[in-house]
Amino acid sequence: MALDLRRAQDLLALDQGDAMVAGLRRPAMALEANNGLRVEPGERFAVLRGVAVVPVRGILTHGSALYESWFGWATYSGIEDTAAQLAADADVTAVILDMNSPGGLVIGCEAAAEAIRSLRAVKPVHALVNPLAASAAYLIASQATSITMTPGALVGSIGTMTEVLQPVQPSLYGDQAFIITSSHARAKRPDPTTEVGRAELQRFADEAEARFHQAVSLGRGIALEELPALLSVTDDPADGGASYEFEAALARRLVDGRETRAAFYDRIFAQHGLQPRRPATGGRAALGAQAVAAAAKAIAAT
Repeated sequence: MALDLRRAQDLLALDQGDAMVAGLRRPAMALEANNGLRVEPGERFAVLRGVAVVPVRGILTHGSALYESWFGWATYSGIEDTAAQLAADADVTAVILDMNSPGGLVIGCEAAAEAIRSLRAVKPVHALVNPLAASAAYLIASQATSITMTPGALVGSIGTMTEVLQPVQPSLYGDQAFIITSSHARAKRPDPTTEVGRAELQRFADEAEARFHQAVSLGRGIALEELPALLSVTDDPADGGASYEFEAALARRLVDGRETRAAFYDRIFAQHGLQPRRPATGGRAALGAQAVAAAAKAIAAT
């Protein structure tokens, strides 16, 4: 969950390719499940036999119709709205979060996670990591009823980071940039070249991480005090923030299982999918058929 998007963009480069250049064509593709369900680019979800499928893809930000419609990326505000809509829909029996995201901005992430947690209280929410749910994306996935990874998938990157630029030499235009904040707003633009500035940036990152850990603790049922050591790749609790493949993620209680995408969808639809409605054989439909038959018989007799 980062304020700097460059690493997230690198992780998505293989998926987006040159289609991102100037928005010349839509890089987004429809999400298709093996049961015939299809979520078109720009759609937030689709429902088949009572199971709603919600794509959570791309670099996550609070809200942008452009990101949703052109890139097919989820937004925090879109996730909130979708969760509320599905929670209130009595015809929806379960929800799948089909996830492929490296994370995104801190701002707005917690509200989206809380919306998924509220939805989970009403009906089952199953997250499929296919193939990435890192940082803010994992925070959202952690609020689901269960988390399943596809083979080779990654989860984790639990922590926060930020990158700050500070002018320290003349710019390309030959000018030195100076930034002055008001007398009681030193934390508005912390100077990372000073000890005070670094302390302020560290405070922000640590407070965001504390909220991240609390959400994962609630969602996964892991004691909050256990998380730092559980997430570390060494004996030092400070060495957390890594991403994990299935075995390591399972050992840390971050996920519940591993399946192919096809097997996951088959299982969830078998558990929660409603049976297709059969044509009516009585009542108004039967009376209509009888009327048609009677009319045909009368015509034949004339």
